[in-house]
Amino acid sequence: MSYDLMVFAPEVAPKGEAAFLEWFRLQTRWGEGHSYHDPEVSTPNLRAWFTEMIQQYPSMNGPLAPQPLPEDDPRLTDYSVGRQIIYAAFAWSVAEDAYKTMFSLAARHSVGFFNVSSDKAEVWLPNGKGGLELESSK
Repeated sequence: MSYDLMVFAPEVAPKGEAAFLEWFRLQTRWGEGHSYHDPEVSTPNLRAWFTEMIQQYPSMNGPLAPQPLPEDDPRLTDYSVGRQIIYAAFAWSVAEDAYKTMFSLAARHSVGFFNVSSDKAEVWLPNGKGGLELESSK
């Protein structure tokens, strides 16, 4: 098992817990018909977030993965890059720092943040002031 978080384009995600979770379920069917390892398919803000995120948590797949891959590095992350979302699967040993880093960069790049691994299903949206605010939670 992994520690999973997601960023998303807030302008396309529905508001409200039930609607968001259904949209999330549809997004994670991975049926967009492209490789899910290339950030070029994403929105400009998601691409900017990804470019900065992989500086601290390198991608284990795709064109921006380090070569050769560092062995046994718990910071290597499995990203699935869609048009409107980027899903990140981290090692549990880096969960706390990964959360802080991903949340901070989501605020910086004005993208939404979803704590997939939380029982509370927290959805955070940009607040227009350089931060994020909680939109919904169980």
